[in-house]
Amino acid sequence: MKIILIYGGKSAEHEVSLLSAFSVLQAIYYDYYSVQLIEITKTGTWLKGPLLHEKPTEAALLNLTSDNSKEIDPSGIKEEESIIFPILHGPNGEDGTVQGLFEMLDMPYVGCGVLASACGMDKIMTKNILQQVGVPQVPYVSVMKTKWKEQPQITFEQCEGSLLYPMFVKPANMGSSVGISKADNREELQQAIEFAFQYDRRVMVEQGIEAREIEVAVLGNEEVRTTLPGEIVKEVAFYDYDAKYINNEIEMQIPAEIPEDVQEKARNYAEKAYLALDGSGLSRCDFFLTSNNELFLNEINTMPGFTSFSMYPLLWKEMGLQYGDLIEELIQLGLMRYQQKASLRVE
Repeated sequence: MKIILIYGGKSAEHEVSLLSAFSVLQAIYYDYYSVQLIEITKTGTWLKGPLLHEKPTEAALLNLTSDNSKEIDPSGIKEEESIIFPILHGPNGEDGTVQGLFEMLDMPYVGCGVLASACGMDKIMTKNILQQVGVPQVPYVSVMKTKWKEQPQITFEQCEGSLLYPMFVKPANMGSSVGISKADNREELQQAIEFAFQYDRRVMVEQGIEAREIEVAVLGNEEVRTTLPGEIVKEVAFYDYDAKYINNEIEMQIPAEIPEDVQEKARNYAEKAYLALDGSGLSRCDFFLTSNNELFLNEINTMPGFTSFSMYPLLWKEMGLQYGDLIEELIQLGLMRYQQKASLRVE
């Protein structure tokens, strides 16, 4: 079978995608698969690169050029006896858009479907859904760009009337800490909102809390498995994009040193959230844990980072599932979901 590995993307997380894609290429079982490289450039051009029969030795291979690729229409990825593995992070990749393309092409693919991807990517929609199923959330205020431009004073009153400083301001649709800022006063809040609007027309202002960052990996379709929680050990209040992916300053504790009942509660919330969004394949659920062991689900990442130092594969490694076996299981879950959907009666 051929794996069509799609990476890059018209997103601020383009480079993260390349790092993840190279790590995946090192662990695929080439005895059973060949891998077709497809890069989506930052401008949205689709490039079809070489067909790999063994793992590449240099990451530079993933930066496709006119010498080793050809431009194709997105529909040009369709092939029989193939499964798509989209290593795409952020908008135009993790938000249901390309998943809709895969559905229209009638091809199996790894990861969450259109609904879960779209809802999981949108932080405001995620909170709305999780509130309905009783998963605890940090208080927040949603802000529309048009209303902000017309009456910023109303936004200030809403935020300061229901939240306390510090506040964290986030674009509704973005990941990897892109566009996120901390605000300790009204002037910083205004700057943070303006900055976040560079990435989205909808912004979320969230209550800042003193908390540890706990993460649970989820795997499965209808039958869901979860990992013991891991922890991002923070020396600062907030890690930005460069700290996470460029400078590799993140320290992880796997498993997290937390009470057993808190571990179970985090795993139960992760499963409940995953099923509420109709997740399939994989997701990573990120929680805040306060000093009195209160849990708040911060976000669901439907295509978490797959780099060699990413939390998702390391959590499964701790559970005894090695990187290559994890990739194989994700492929099989994608095929199972496709076959299940194909078996449904359509009239």
